[in-house]
Amino acid sequence: MESKIVAALIQAIRRRVADKGNEMTSKAERIGFIGLGYMGHGMAKNIVEKGYPLTVMGHRNRTPVDDLLARGAKEARTPREVAQASTIVFLCVTGSQEVESLVRRPDGLRAGARPGTIIVDTSTSDPTSTLALADELAAAGVTFVDAPLARTPKEAWEGTLDTMVGCDDETFARLKPVIETWAGRITHIGKVGDGHKMKLINNFIAMSYAATYAEALALGQKVGIEPNRIDSVIRGGRMSCGFYETFMTYVLARDRDAHKFTLRNAYKDMRYLEALADSVGLSNPMGNATKNAFATAVNTGRGDDYVPMLSDIVAELNGTSLAPPDR
Repeated sequence: MESKIVAALIQAIRRRVADKGNEMTSKAERIGFIGLGYMGHGMAKNIVEKGYPLTVMGHRNRTPVDDLLARGAKEARTPREVAQASTIVFLCVTGSQEVESLVRRPDGLRAGARPGTIIVDTSTSDPTSTLALADELAAAGVTFVDAPLARTPKEAWEGTLDTMVGCDDETFARLKPVIETWAGRITHIGKVGDGHKMKLINNFIAMSYAATYAEALALGQKVGIEPNRIDSVIRGGRMSCGFYETFMTYVLARDRDAHKFTLRNAYKDMRYLEALADSVGLSNPMGNATKNAFATAVNTGRGDDYVPMLSDIVAELNGTSLAPPDR
């Protein structure tokens, strides 16, 4: 009996030592972060608060930079300096054009990255660009990974984002402890490029919902069924979902920050989706209809409004308003 107890204790000690060793190995990673906007600020905050050395690149908006420096991060002036200070670099910017510039410019990430460095693009980017960058960086011994995001800045701050990661198994094992600092749901979706392909499919579904909700609400208003009455039927039923509830938080409560994702970014993503469909010869009439809904919104000059505000634009274009009478 005593020998069994002793054996169990030894095994427990070995597990504890192994866990501690794994933790020390993961914390040995030095993290770089570029793109401290709505999502990136919260993600970077969680990385540094959970013990990883963090280097960020400054931006015109000093508020998130100064906040992170106060939490223990260091600041670099160029992408090259970020890469030189880091073993893993996260990018959270608008899309492929910005990512390509950060990698390829003379003072960019490629110029500063050493063999073994991992660059992770958490933006919603064009998969064609992603694959080209992965091939280009692989020649220098640098691994490029796509890990686009789902959910909102609220979850970024709380460390509970969703992400879909495209990379090989070995790279995923190395990245996972770091990603766990800012993500609550991590899906290893497949090889490099698959993350961005899946993100475009995800956003196609979400933005199609938004376009449908906006048109349905305008129709309801025109026939005398106000948004609150529509909501009384949909909310809690089979047609409800988290995206619907966030969308309607703006419509009913006029909470501008309910879903901080701009109409301009939605339009960009639907253009990427169109290119992806074209690359495989897919007829995508629903995708084109969704893209055109956001193109119309952006062309009214309101591209910096957020996705739920599409409902106001569609209503106005149809000669009505969804705003409560007292607004």
